[in-house]
Amino acid sequence: MKPGMEIGRQETIDIQVTADMFASFEGDVVHPAYSTVAMVYHMEWVSRKIILPFLEEHEEGMGAAVKLKHLAPSPLHSQVTLTATLIAYENNQVITKVDAHNINGLIGVGEVKQVILPKTVIEEKLTVTRLE
Repeated sequence: MKPGMEIGRQETIDIQVTADMFASFEGDVVHPAYSTVAMVYHMEWVSRKIILPFLEEHEEGMGAAVKLKHLAPSPLHSQVTLTATLIAYENNQVITKVDAHNINGLIGVGEVKQVILPKTVIEEKLTVTRLE
């Protein structure tokens, strides 16, 4: 990692809830609202923005864990702002705290852990070995 990443660093994204973000299973919409699955995706995305400026050419981040509490719904066309704050960075592990808000207030809180690895190690991990 390049130097300069410090505890407290923040990144933010704003998204607008669309129908493809609704809570659904097997194509059936359960609730026409921002789903927990979509919130996890956006929490990982905003957390990734924390590490991007610091990755060396030979490095990449991999998601390792997500903790999330989905506290309130957010309907179609509502704006959701997600803010990631770096709370821990040790060795090759980066942990962020993430808050999600809409116009009504806090709708989600979470924590995302990323592991920084050499791209060659990731490639090795992704290689499928055929057992004979």
